[in-house]
Amino acid sequence: MTRHDPNNTPHPAPTRDQRKAELLVKIEQQRVDILVEAERCRHGSLTLDTGFEHLERYRGLVYVACGVLLVVGIRHPHKLATLARRVAAGTLLLNRARRLFGQVR
Repeated sequence: MTRHDPNNTPHPAPTRDQRKAELLVKIEQQRVDILVEAERCRHGSLTLDTGFEHLERYRGLVYVACGVLLVVGIRHPHKLATLARRVAAGTLLLNRARRLFGQVR
């Protein structure tokens, strides 16, 4: 059960200008939030961007290497599978060694 307090009058509805001012403040805050997040995203993707720039320098070499792998894969599929396993194992081994030496320092 609720009591009715005669001294407690309901707040009047905000005027159109007040509501507009509130919305403009919210919009401005959203703009600031978007700018901050865009800068954070740009900063976070710098390593990816530099990696793609390195690949861009060696584009021709990558095309030739992929062409050779394609020819070898078509002519001798078993050799390509063996090479892929060796490359994957070597990459994993190098990553583990790098982590191990990083922890030793």
